Amino acid sequence: MSSLSRELVFLILQFLDEEKFKEAVHKLEQESGFYFNMKYFEDQVQAGEWDEVERYLCGFTKVEDNRYSMKIFFEIRKQKYLEALDRNDRAKAVEILVKDLKVFSSFNEELFKEITQLLTLDNFRQNEQLSKYGDTKSARNIMLVELKKLIEANPLFRDKLTFPTFKASRLRTLINQSLNWQHQLCKNPRPNPDIKTLFTDHTCATSNGARAPPPTNGPIAGPVPKAGVFPPIGAHNPFQSVVSPSASAIAGWMSNANPSMPHAAVAAGPPGLVQTPAAFLKHPRTPPGAPGLDYQMAESEHLMKRMRAGQSDEVSFSGSTHPPNIYSPDDLPKTVVRVLNQGSNVMSMDFHPQQQTVLLVGTNVGDISIWEVGSRERLVHKTFKVWDISACSMPLQQTTLVKDATISVNRCIWGPDGSILGVAFSKHIVQIYTYNPAGELRQHLEIDAHAGGVNDIAFAHPNKQLCIVTCGDDKTIKVWDAVSGRRQYIFEGHEAPVYSVCPHYKENIQFIFSTAIDGKIKAWLYDCLGSRVDYDAPGLWCTTMSYSADGTRLFSCGTSKEGESHLVEWNESEGAIKRAYSGFRKRSSGVVQFDTTRNRFLVAGDEFQIKFWDMDNINILTVIDADGGLPASPRLRFNKEGSLLAVTTNDNGIKVLANNDGQRMLRMLESRAFEGSRGHSEAVNTKPQIAGPLGPITNVSAPMQQVLERSDRIQPQMSIGNLANVESSKVADIKPRILENVDKIKSWKFPDIVDSAHLKALRLPDPLTSSKVMRLLYTNSGLALLALASNAVHKLWKWQRSERNPSGKSTASIVPQLWQPTNGALMSNDISDTKPAEESGACIALSKNDSYVMSASGGKVSLFNMMTFKVMTTFMPPPPAATYLAFHPQDNNIIAIGMEDSTIQIYNVRVDEVKIKLRGHQKQITGLAFSQTLNVLVSSGADAQLCVWSIDGWEKRKARSIQAPPGHPSPLVGETKVQFHNDQSHLLVVHDSQIAVYDSQLECLRLWSPRESLSAAISSAIYSCDGLLVFTGFCDGAIGVFDADSLRLRCRIASSAYISSSINSSSGTAFPTVIASHPSDPNQFALGMSDGTVHVIEPSDGENKWGGSGSTQQDNGGGASLPSVPSNSALNSSQPSETPSR
Repeated sequence: MSSLSRELVFLILQFLDEEKFKEAVHKLEQESGFYFNMKYFEDQVQAGEWDEVERYLCGFTKVEDNRYSMKIFFEIRKQKYLEALDRNDRAKAVEILVKDLKVFSSFNEELFKEITQLLTLDNFRQNEQLSKYGDTKSARNIMLVELKKLIEANPLFRDKLTFPTFKASRLRTLINQSLNWQHQLCKNPRPNPDIKTLFTDHTCATSNGARAPPPTNGPIAGPVPKAGVFPPIGAHNPFQSVVSPSASAIAGWMSNANPSMPHAAVAAGPPGLVQTPAAFLKHPRTPPGAPGLDYQMAESEHLMKRMRAGQSDEVSFSGSTHPPNIYSPDDLPKTVVRVLNQGSNVMSMDFHPQQQTVLLVGTNVGDISIWEVGSRERLVHKTFKVWDISACSMPLQQTTLVKDATISVNRCIWGPDGSILGVAFSKHIVQIYTYNPAGELRQHLEIDAHAGGVNDIAFAHPNKQLCIVTCGDDKTIKVWDAVSGRRQYIFEGHEAPVYSVCPHYKENIQFIFSTAIDGKIKAWLYDCLGSRVDYDAPGLWCTTMSYSADGTRLFSCGTSKEGESHLVEWNESEGAIKRAYSGFRKRSSGVVQFDTTRNRFLVAGDEFQIKFWDMDNINILTVIDADGGLPASPRLRFNKEGSLLAVTTNDNGIKVLANNDGQRMLRMLESRAFEGSRGHSEAVNTKPQIAGPLGPITNVSAPMQQVLERSDRIQPQMSIGNLANVESSKVADIKPRILENVDKIKSWKFPDIVDSAHLKALRLPDPLTSSKVMRLLYTNSGLALLALASNAVHKLWKWQRSERNPSGKSTASIVPQLWQPTNGALMSNDISDTKPAEESGACIALSKNDSYVMSASGGKVSLFNMMTFKVMTTFMPPPPAATYLAFHPQDNNIIAIGMEDSTIQIYNVRVDEVKIKLRGHQKQITGLAFSQTLNVLVSSGADAQLCVWSIDGWEKRKARSIQAPPGHPSPLVGETKVQFHNDQSHLLVVHDSQIAVYDSQLECLRLWSPRESLSAAISSAIYSCDGLLVFTGFCDGAIGVFDADSLRLRCRIASSAYISSSINSSSGTAFPTVIASHPSDPNQFALGMSDGTVHVIEPSDGENKWGGSGSTQQDNGGGASLPSVPSNSALNSSQPSETPSR
């Protein structure tokens, strides 16, 4: 079916809906297969109309089409089967089993057997997996959540989940336009013609008088009803965090649906009018985005010529299909109209999203400029400087800013509404400015974002809040709040410096594509659960990704180390290359840059030229040299409308090219500048403002009247003065600080949790001999828990992938398996000949890929293979025995080993050699933590001392005893542990008398000591993975959940909430000797107990976070609060974040 015929079906669907032919609407949806009405589908499921549900589905997919379709039909038929069982209708259940579910037995016979066995139960809820099945209504709603995920992930539903956007009563409008046309062609047109039929062409009866005047504007085809009432897809319940698509559901990259659009028109259009030729000229009907409907006759050709002159303001074909190509090469900006002298090599450019002639420029010496292209005026020029050097990391202070005067802009970009801009620099930091209509920049945020260079920056709107997305040489992607600068997410998984980021959304799924210099493309959801895809970019080196303006097509452009460039379009549903564009030279000089415009054209700078492609044609459309003077691989950027193209020159300048529209726009600005108008004037390329999260956001409708700051630059009055928590009078030259004691977490209903009903707790199965848990840690994948007991035996619990747990992540809702290799071997450490293992120290560290573990229990240090449990090697025989292990952050062959004789040995595994022994403690080492940002190792010991060691030369920089709480004798002694927050600057210090936060100078910022309801000694503590909480264990079995910034108690968990009374009474009071935090779920933690058991703890199903404002505990200590950023390091594993520089 042609695209026009397909669009006609949509017009008929809208007409039927407006006329209330509901059954016909859904019948046509199903028979055409063009639009899947999710709201109708939901209604049928919730009503239990299973026959209609399957009939409607069969218009789009069949059971055997793919695994998504099979799962959809299985879930529906399973629910129908369970409802029959719940009604005790055994006959109906058997019928469903035989007729509907039998088809799935060939794919999973065991599952079919299990379903069949439900017939033998009095209540199918006796089956463990169905024990939480509620009533019918709630079960249907839960199933709907899963069905929506499957439908959105199913490639067969792609482009079928959103209804194209067009005005109300579009079919009536087209009929009226046709009648207008027929009336215009009448030889003797009469005023107010009487239209009696649509079955034949309209003609006016011949009259003997003079030619009648054009008809007045009156309705012909009757009144136009209001806009259709189909609910917009976006009106469906949004996916909450629990509905985040699984890795399997996102196998087709991320894009299984388009941004939500209404089924019917978004606004009621005007009624159909008979218009005069003058009206047609004022509102021509040939839009740039509409098909060329060229149904003309010979005698109407003169009308056609007149009507092709401009753009329509009434027609918009913005559906999910790609619009036909109605642009010609003449629409491309190819004429040089401006030459701007920047003065230094331009590294990045971006046009303002609303003010089409305002250009942001960043250079290789750290300068940024803002140009008004129309007047050739440089509005702003800022040289690089650090706003607050005292707040920067030590490497940035000492190396970058003092010794190294060259710092480059890697990327500069405007925010979505142009009221904010971001600049990423080649060393560590990003700077965020606010921008007002007078061309004035004000400092808003300065973020020490990455170790090494910040390679890219972008803006995104996860959770409807404006955020800043950055990536860098430290192989990470980070997301920051655009108001406060607080880090919200960190994504780790790339094995090379991250080169670019591309945030986007499909439906209500927000995600980020990232590319690294090893050619890997990864995709991330805002959930800290790791990368969802892992693909190779063509060329396997530097690649950037970009969507077309309408967000429906994904492109990437990159260059290999050998100079081969690749510009491709991706098939998102399959994660495969859809087409590769030709025309690059075999050996490009530098990394080729590209851009897109008008949902139609691609442009790239290569071979001292500018090359253009049509998106639907792999061959070059045209090539220009912009009158010469371009570098080998020029950087380039379109403005939003595609009327201007900025390109860099080899003499530190910028050339601006324009098409006819761009030239007219610039001439208009020049004429206004010449006239010197300072009064009110109609704005060009500006729109009225509407409120946005970071200030006014421009509307896309009519122009507005406003006072101009300059006659040659017409700009909207945009302000960021209403930034949350930032007073407009204090924005300039101020770097906002993280707000202290701000409690943003939802109130917890039970601040004192004493009952197991108020949380989820799981005691892990363990048939082996119980012995006190000495060390406990999650694997980096979050799929397993590893414990080291005092008898030197390791235990590994793995969660299996299942229908209830498709990701296989650890959870307190599903019992894991105590895993052992097939030979039944145990993973046991070497023990001392002179000292029982129970009396020896224990230490453990896990490799980043979870493939091997390094461990000791008083004897030699052993390296185990995690799959086979076999010992790969042993080293460092006692005495002295190892008591703590930590990998060097830049070299996994270097290990810092704390010893029981109070020394720290820096050991090279590869050459089996101790490089140096560090001496500074008086008792055995009990904690080690590296900070790559500070370039230091911090050690702690049983002497309650902290020492700071330089990684470069291993000299001791500083040492001090930890601060004693009020009422405690000083100095303190006893086992002390340390863990760096993931900001790599703040240090959590744990002692039986306190938890405390220290800064990089070992000054105590916050301190909390046991009191009141938590009066027992502290046994262990650790940051949550997002760095917002501190989980703390006490020697009476209680758990405290503290705010990481203020160390304020959020909630207390009594031992009775997770240990049954019978177990507790029989074994005495068990308490957590060690706590482990989940690497991606900030509210899950595990407890290793003194009685040898291991428990996994999570909030209850009704709550998704720990703690709240209900606590009455007071802060203890002073100082600045911490920035809340993700943290994956663990006190117990000794495993630091690995973020080596490029």
